[in-house]
Amino acid sequence: MKKIKSVLLSAVILVTAAGLMSCKKTETTSDGIEYTYIKEGSQKPKNGEFVLYHLIVTNDKDSTFISTYDQNMPGYLQFNDSLPRESGMDEIFLNLKKGDSIAFEANSLKVFGEANMPFFLDREKNVKIRIGVIDVLDQQGVEAYFTSLQEAQMKKQAELAVKQLELETQTIEDYLAENNIKATRTESGLYYVIEEEGSGPEIESGDMASVHYAGYLLDGTIFDTSMKEKAQEAGVYNEQRDLQGGYGPLEVQVGQGRVIQGWDEGLGLLKKGDKAKFIIPSPLAYGDRDTGGVIKANSILIFDVEITDVQK
Repeated sequence: MKKIKSVLLSAVILVTAAGLMSCKKTETTSDGIEYTYIKEGSQKPKNGEFVLYHLIVTNDKDSTFISTYDQNMPGYLQFNDSLPRESGMDEIFLNLKKGDSIAFEANSLKVFGEANMPFFLDREKNVKIRIGVIDVLDQQGVEAYFTSLQEAQMKKQAELAVKQLELETQTIEDYLAENNIKATRTESGLYYVIEEEGSGPEIESGDMASVHYAGYLLDGTIFDTSMKEKAQEAGVYNEQRDLQGGYGPLEVQVGQGRVIQGWDEGLGLLKKGDKAKFIIPSPLAYGDRDTGGVIKANSILIFDVEITDVQK
């Protein structure tokens, strides 16, 4: 008897779920894209107002290649009822309301059009799209929204940078101990060693410093240098750079944010003729960005630098 009741209960649940699914509103665009309202909102945008939405697009293998969630930044469009509806996608986006949650599957070419077709998609295959409208805001409201979002992201990045700096400080301390290097640590977390003192003028903010340098990772891998011979020895020589006169001291206007933070701060501690070493934790370098070369996300960088000239 208990087993029969369980089966009946399962059947009731399935029937109820099917009923709920069938109650969802479905619309079809003029070019045949059928989309379903998972949830339908009510507030329509007025001319000049902005529709903020989240968007997820997956290919026929359910692999996501567009996600505003991953980008931490919603999409938006400024509504105008006179805008032309040249495709089904135009119809869908220009009919969005606050609170709408829409799902559909359609041919990739019909979704993106010939001009915007991603090269990696098969135009014969379908893509799946989910759109969720966050809000409908006027100009002032949308500016306040994105300002608040940016501030929140900056705060989060700063918090993550503090944690990353703590981890990398220990790594740097271990590196210095293993290599018997005595370095000075600044308040920001930069480590530096003045290996040979010069006798020229001290570098001040705004000065133009000429710098010979070699940059490398903790494992000794050189990724860049201003010295041709060293580049050849390290296997990073670039003939095109050489032909264009790219080897030689790099001119840097110090303290103006034109180089990574670790360089801006480190150069300000030196004077003409100094030879020094910078050990730069990633929050003062490229952070969690992957530059596409040997410098991966959260890479600690080391630079040997020589100040060949200082122009006031």
